[in-house]
Amino acid sequence: MVAIHPLGATLKQAPPLQLHLDGGAVADPALQAADARLGGVKPRGVALRAGPHRIGPIPKPVVRLPRVSEFSNLPFSKYQGLGNDFLLLDARTAADPEQAFGLTSERVVQLCDRRFGVGADGVILALPSQAGGELRMRIFNADGSEPGMCGNGIRCLARFLADVDGDGPGRIWQIDTLAGRIVPELLPDGTVRVDMGAPFLEPQQVPTTLPVGDAGLPQGELDLDGERFAVAAAGMGNPHVVIPVPAVVEIDLERFGPLFEHHPAFPARTNVHFVQVLSPDHLLMRVWERGAGPTLACGTGACATLVAMHSLGLCERRARLDLPGGPLQIHWDESSGRVVMDGPAEHVFDGVIPDPEAVALSRRQAAAATPIGEPAAVLAPSGPEPGPEIDCATVCTQGCIRPERCPSAEARARVEALLRGTSLDDLVSIATNSLESRTRARFDKGPGFNL
Repeated sequence: MVAIHPLGATLKQAPPLQLHLDGGAVADPALQAADARLGGVKPRGVALRAGPHRIGPIPKPVVRLPRVSEFSNLPFSKYQGLGNDFLLLDARTAADPEQAFGLTSERVVQLCDRRFGVGADGVILALPSQAGGELRMRIFNADGSEPGMCGNGIRCLARFLADVDGDGPGRIWQIDTLAGRIVPELLPDGTVRVDMGAPFLEPQQVPTTLPVGDAGLPQGELDLDGERFAVAAAGMGNPHVVIPVPAVVEIDLERFGPLFEHHPAFPARTNVHFVQVLSPDHLLMRVWERGAGPTLACGTGACATLVAMHSLGLCERRARLDLPGGPLQIHWDESSGRVVMDGPAEHVFDGVIPDPEAVALSRRQAAAATPIGEPAAVLAPSGPEPGPEIDCATVCTQGCIRPERCPSAEARARVEALLRGTSLDDLVSIATNSLESRTRARFDKGPGFNL
């Protein structure tokens, strides 16, 4: 059962994971194809030659890796908002933004898998605007589907943009989404305020087959697995069903979440929110997200929940909503009819995933170089037995005195392979855009700014 954030408690966020190159941590040889060219995407100081798994000491390369220009790597940043986590990809400057990362539904599913991928609730793309805004956002759920909006996701996108571009408090973005123009703002404490726009309360806008009830929004009663629930629905660019209950901790979310999500009353499926009233300005909720299952938070869901609960006469227009990942402050402004959300968004780590073709080729080359059943480490090289150690820097000043078995040949070959496989621009990028410098830059923002 999902743990419920207790009344009045403050969740302590884990510190973001920092990956440092000077510690000598890189992926195994098969995953070292990730590195230099970012396919036209602006780098974020990622000098990490790593995949998402099997981090260990630097190994000796078995074969020369293919030139990075032959493949497309996937640089990403991971952010979380109240435990709702996303992989952020910057394609604002890509020559072909929609194809910059070669995302398909299948690849999104693999990336979001918490055992066989990076692990996330979704993937977010920052793209050039097509509707007059500053940029455009696309988001994909963990199952590969594409919702219209995500409140926690757009907060994470805003914080990501601020970190990439070096923006400080007061920065406002005009972001186009499938749900329309959304306007986040970076606040002085590092949290993000988002103008989520007006809710959709007509059944066809949600969409739902529930009729508009006395509360002025779609509502009714639904039977699920022998249980009967009074529900209300609202849209925030994606569909939500809100179910008031006496105690959210007693709800079997794994049982009822998918039944609500796929109920015929919601032709496009729906996000599901069970809500308990603690006081008129304090609600407690649990979330089952469409396409993702149980999550620690849902920003659009918190907005829809406040709208529905206020319409039903169960809370005020401004309230704190406690989710399993922490609290959000939601305000449904009476004069404008727009919903405003305040909440955190935090950087977790950066990384680069090599192109699958590069990984497969590297493994094929390594397998071809090593006989089946015989580890590469025990293969005896041909040629004469090694003689006594020599100091190449001293003895070989006029040329190699042992060319048939030069003790420094392997090291020189590795350097040559690196230079052949990496452009000058990429070498400069590796040298200058380290995670260490990004960490120092964050601290340079000054005291009081939420890191």
